[in-house]
Amino acid sequence: MQPIPHFPPNNFTDLLLDAVCVVDREGYFLFVSAASERIFGYKPDEMIGQPMINFVYPGDRERTLQTVNEIINGEPKPYFENRYVRKDGKLVDIMWSARWSETDQVRVAVARDVTERKRAESMQEAVYAISEAANAPGNLNTLFQRIHDVVDALLLATNFMVALYDAEKKELTFPYSAHPFGDADSAKLMVEMIATQVIHTGRTLLLTPETLPLVLPKTVIDSYTEPLNWLIAPIRAPDGIKGALLITSAGPSGRFTEQDKELLQFISVQVAAAIERKQMLSRLEYMAQYDQLTHLPNRTLFLDRLKNSLGRAHREKTLLAVFYLDLNKFKQVNDTYGHATGDQLLYEVARRLTHSVRESDTVGRIGGDEFVVLAVNIKRHEDIGKIQTKIMSTLSVPYIFNEIQLQIYPSIGCAIYPDNGQNESELIHFADSAMYSVKKEHTLERIAGIQPEESHLYTDGFQTAMSSGYLKSER
Repeated sequence: MQPIPHFPPNNFTDLLLDAVCVVDREGYFLFVSAASERIFGYKPDEMIGQPMINFVYPGDRERTLQTVNEIINGEPKPYFENRYVRKDGKLVDIMWSARWSETDQVRVAVARDVTERKRAESMQEAVYAISEAANAPGNLNTLFQRIHDVVDALLLATNFMVALYDAEKKELTFPYSAHPFGDADSAKLMVEMIATQVIHTGRTLLLTPETLPLVLPKTVIDSYTEPLNWLIAPIRAPDGIKGALLITSAGPSGRFTEQDKELLQFISVQVAAAIERKQMLSRLEYMAQYDQLTHLPNRTLFLDRLKNSLGRAHREKTLLAVFYLDLNKFKQVNDTYGHATGDQLLYEVARRLTHSVRESDTVGRIGGDEFVVLAVNIKRHEDIGKIQTKIMSTLSVPYIFNEIQLQIYPSIGCAIYPDNGQNESELIHFADSAMYSVKKEHTLERIAGIQPEESHLYTDGFQTAMSSGYLKSER
């Protein structure tokens, strides 16, 4: 048997892929094995004698020092993870196995580079989180808040913005913005210029105080005094670039790296898919609740708002009115001038109705030329007549489309809560019946030869209705 040759102990540690480190009580490196150059980018003699904390990523220093105290107090840490800044400026994720030697008064630790594993895990977690947010209830702003949480966890991006670009309107908007700029015009201009460049070029930008002059005029940069580090990635969808994600970090200690740039690029792809899905769901929801011609609430949404309003009226002991109306001789408009003119008329009626009531009220179209108005928080019965008079006078003004002038009068029926019904179906039925009663009354008037200017306002206590059914046209 051959004798086993004797090797100096340091040679064994230099063969390890993990780095072995020894740190004294004050936090200075006493020994670092050869693997440090592969992991940290520094040779051992560049680290020995230096404070350990100087190599730790600034965002992880407080947590690292807290863990060091726990180790010195006798608590081993076999799986502690933090980030170090390599000599080349890149971040490296380290998993430490460390313990304190009371006899030698030193901390002995083994460092393993887990950057690739952490990066893969981070990307997978980002995919899950963004996908979950895209399918969760809520609007785009809710989605952007969740995306901000994801980006902040990965990149410490407290200052985060989403820019969306409408190619047809050539309009850039910022639907979500969490940044320290306030209302400074110069800061807004800087953000807009950077976002516009990324959207038009499709390239992700990693900007530092040194490279900002390459993309921004000096006058714009000088208007904002604090040095800024930027990371901006385009939101790229299959049919083009929809916007950009922007994150900033103030001060030299918060610089982003090429790894961060790659990560934000990856996230932006997931964000693009999430935005498209959320927008598609919003469109479907809108189509299910709104009339496509007039953009007014349809029957389903109107009844839902009426139901909610009835609950409030019951609690607050207030009146509520439902007006049901249709346009007399509307069929004649379609037959005489075509459906395009009829559609124009319906759109204009919807616009006038919306402007004739309060913002708290609801105007809906429930089919054909039939509209409904929900007036809420009414204190006195006499106010209901005023609302109806305003609706009537607004809709009775002549309509002019190209060279066609139309004089259209509505028939209006009204139901009052609690006088004419206790729920939505009873109120709608009462108002509908009142409207048809007025329409029938008008037909009798027309047969009797009563002229439009002689049309009446009918009132019988709980039910009011106004109508006139004449169609005039001029070419």
